[in-house]
Amino acid sequence: MISVLVVDDSVVVRRLIVDALGEAPGIQVVGTAANGLLAQAKIDQLKPDVITMDIEMPEMDGIEAVRELRKRHTQLPVIMFSTLSAAGATATLEALSAGATDYVTKPSNVGSVKESIAAVREQLVPKIQALGGRRRPPPAAPPRGPAPAAGARPGAAPARPGLPPASAARPGAGGPPPAGGRPAAPRRAPGGRIDILAIGSSTGGPDALTKVLLGLPADLPVPVVITQHMPPVFTKMFAERLDRATPLKVVEAGDGMELTAGTVYIAPGDRHLVFNRKGTATLTQLSNAPQENSCRPAVDVMFRSVAALYGGTAFAAILTGMGQDGRGGAKVLRDAGCEILAQDEASSVVWGMPGAVVGAGLADEVLPLDRISAALLNRVRVGRSAAVAR
Repeated sequence: MISVLVVDDSVVVRRLIVDALGEAPGIQVVGTAANGLLAQAKIDQLKPDVITMDIEMPEMDGIEAVRELRKRHTQLPVIMFSTLSAAGATATLEALSAGATDYVTKPSNVGSVKESIAAVREQLVPKIQALGGRRRPPPAAPPRGPAPAAGARPGAAPARPGLPPASAARPGAGGPPPAGGRPAAPRRAPGGRIDILAIGSSTGGPDALTKVLLGLPADLPVPVVITQHMPPVFTKMFAERLDRATPLKVVEAGDGMELTAGTVYIAPGDRHLVFNRKGTATLTQLSNAPQENSCRPAVDVMFRSVAALYGGTAFAAILTGMGQDGRGGAKVLRDAGCEILAQDEASSVVWGMPGAVVGAGLADEVLPLDRISAALLNRVRVGRSAAVAR
């Protein structure tokens, strides 16, 4: 049973969240608090597995509460409860920067209390199940297989069926990878020219993406395209925040933008990001096509479009996130000759998306977050140097 502490200054909202979680299997609300200050004492008393946290509260708001919490509880999942507005997006991103794990948006334009409860339940329950389950001890590991062959690359995905020991799925990890991976699909020899980096992420993605982009230089010789699961407004604020914080130029993608080196394009909330060619230029295109993997924007959609236009000159990375979005697109990328890097389980907030790619045998390399920037940059530089030498 995953225990939850609900922190919100509104009695109505606390009741809404409690009711939304009341019928969810495997979840129990063990307490509530009216502000961040009261929550600090209840955390030590109740020892919850997950906390839901409002942002605007008296005495101690949600952002300050997260900062205080992280001094003593570095791994306790905190889900912010935010408004779908510019101010709410800005505050939520600040909370994520302070150490919050994820967020959901408060229901707006909902006709009844019943519909509000359903909207909260739909967003909140999967996140609590994924994050709360991740903190619980994993099941006993199966017997290890034969030792890797001599000279096997550390962190590389296995070239034989079966998951590497570190990839054993944990309960609630956003959907486990398929039982038993399969060998990676054939692709071109590594080391060729790279013309674009494509990155997909979800839960834990804002922090992971910030760290990855901080490690890339302003003169990066290729564009970067990103799909991060986020609602409208949030993606614009996130792009602006990354633009201020990282060496690269970062924008929320709009229709008809030409992809240029050293610029990062983030898929806008509720629109898929795809690409088309006009002469020698590659242009962004926004799509209202149906959701895929219950997501819009979806990583799969972007990956497929990158594969269609760039073939083997693309390099993709799949970072922390719930669910399996990106696995299908990764298969298309691999069939086109692309190389794929996945974040490892230990450094992921939720090893759903990268775990699904690894489990399907589609990852060329599996790395901790703090090594991903260097791997991306090295791959771009090596490939382009080799192309010039030829």
